[in-house]
Amino acid sequence: MQTLNILYLVGSLLIFTSIMASTLSARLGVPLLLLFLAVGMLAGEEGILGIHFSQYALANFVGQAALACILLDGGLRTSFKSFRVGLKPAITLATWGVIATVFILGIFVTWLLDVDWRVGLLMAAIVGSTDAAAVFSLLRNGGVKLNDRVQATLELESGANDPLAILLVTGLIALNVDPKGQTILGFLGLLAQQLGFGLIMGILAGYVLSRMLPKVRLADGMYAILIMSAGLAVFAATNMIGGSGFLAVYLTGVLIGNRKVRATEHVLRVMDSFAWLSQAVLFVVLGLLVTPSNVIKLWPYSVAIAAFMIFVARPIAVFTSVKPFGFKDREAAFISWVGLRGAVPITLAILPVMAMVDDAFMLFDIAFGVVVLSLVLQGTTISFMADLFKVRIPMNQDPKEQREIWVSDKASITLYEFEVKAGAFATGRHPKVISRRISSEDIDVFALVRNQRIMVIDANTQLKFGDSVWYAMRGNYARDIAQIFNDTNFDLRAIEDFYGDWMVSPSVKLVDLPFFSEDMPVNLVVDGVTKSADADSENIWQQTVAEYINANLESAPVAGDTVAINDEWLLVIKDIDGKGVLRTIGLKQQKKAS
Repeated sequence: MQTLNILYLVGSLLIFTSIMASTLSARLGVPLLLLFLAVGMLAGEEGILGIHFSQYALANFVGQAALACILLDGGLRTSFKSFRVGLKPAITLATWGVIATVFILGIFVTWLLDVDWRVGLLMAAIVGSTDAAAVFSLLRNGGVKLNDRVQATLELESGANDPLAILLVTGLIALNVDPKGQTILGFLGLLAQQLGFGLIMGILAGYVLSRMLPKVRLADGMYAILIMSAGLAVFAATNMIGGSGFLAVYLTGVLIGNRKVRATEHVLRVMDSFAWLSQAVLFVVLGLLVTPSNVIKLWPYSVAIAAFMIFVARPIAVFTSVKPFGFKDREAAFISWVGLRGAVPITLAILPVMAMVDDAFMLFDIAFGVVVLSLVLQGTTISFMADLFKVRIPMNQDPKEQREIWVSDKASITLYEFEVKAGAFATGRHPKVISRRISSEDIDVFALVRNQRIMVIDANTQLKFGDSVWYAMRGNYARDIAQIFNDTNFDLRAIEDFYGDWMVSPSVKLVDLPFFSEDMPVNLVVDGVTKSADADSENIWQQTVAEYINANLESAPVAGDTVAINDEWLLVIKDIDGKGVLRTIGLKQQKKAS
């Protein structure tokens, strides 16, 4: 009994320490997942507590369950809207991108380590896919807002590439253990089986569960447990019949999350806690499992492999995957950079150890080093790279918080929270009369919070810096109100620099834009090349802004996309609805080099 209590105490303290360490993450600019790993390593056999942990089978069990939970949570938060701009490139990245990365990196690893090509390809397959836990964590909690095309592609890729990576590792382990018993035809058949059963099980289970949940009456706290248990059941059942449980559980989450009902909306915050707990437990266990001195001995190999993967293999795979879908070079470059490695490579590196493959422990230690380097180098520079490659868009268009209140099984009211920033337009205004464009009849003030207290609103109430206001609204005014509350003098200059000084309607003709006339030169994109279109100017000037933008974009439009009218003027997409219809366009004068 005493031993059991010690295990409880040590385990809970490790998780507690990991969560408390998260407060340092933002201050230090260090990815939170790396801190979890550090806690595990400090508690390990060469750390402060000296815990000797070498249970690879147990670590694999924890890893599989944790990854299933993380993918389920990621699926619940993946909107069908992201499929419009990210599905095709993400699928290509999750298939061809993984294969290309593994093949190119495998050749380099074989040469670097001077090992059999089967071992080299196995090492490449272990670190060849991006990690859902790392990508979801850093993109959604990193304080960087990306354009929808890049964000959707990265998230969908990370959720969809695990099945192929696991299959490649499994197949290459079999090839190392029993070379004569493996055939290309057998591998392709296994791939089709994994993806096919994963798709069928995920779609079927997601459909059934999304229709069943609205009819179930439970205490509010039980819905999250129900969805979690159902997701793990789908994961296990799919694995048992030879399919990809990871793909199935992710698709199940997507289908459940996109059916807006009381049950699914209520559980998202609880599921977020489950996902964070899964990440904390997983990374602490993996940190306990590793022997730091062995990783340090092989550190030069980890550095060389990580550098080749980040600067050679991943860029080739990404550019060949996404360029056919009209991605700009800077977007492809950023996607290439955010090829984060996390728990998946370390979990996959456990499999060769359990299968007793030659050099398996070396592969595990190198994979661990690659993950640490990826989290440090790529994870800490996402914000910088987003600015460098110009894929970040201003964040002032969103409420600080929003909550769904369900008044019946099929009807809900959304409450939006807005905080008055320094120098914002809302300062000094009444909470219900904040703009001439928004009628006071279309918004209701639910609460005004000042200095952590709810204030009584009367005719003389004026908003002050730091106030938080909760609104219920009849129209789609959330973004408009967010700008009124969020726009500071600095933010306004940044927005004008990004979108331009003038906002125009998508339905206005080019010839009717200010500062333009039909005798001005205009550019036209032909086969991806910008050319002068003087001969067609008359017809082009009669196009609407929306027609001109759609004709000159090679991919589905997203906020932040730019289209040149000529060498002096740009059109910048500011707002777009869920169906891809343009709503607000910025007119921006390009700065000429002096």
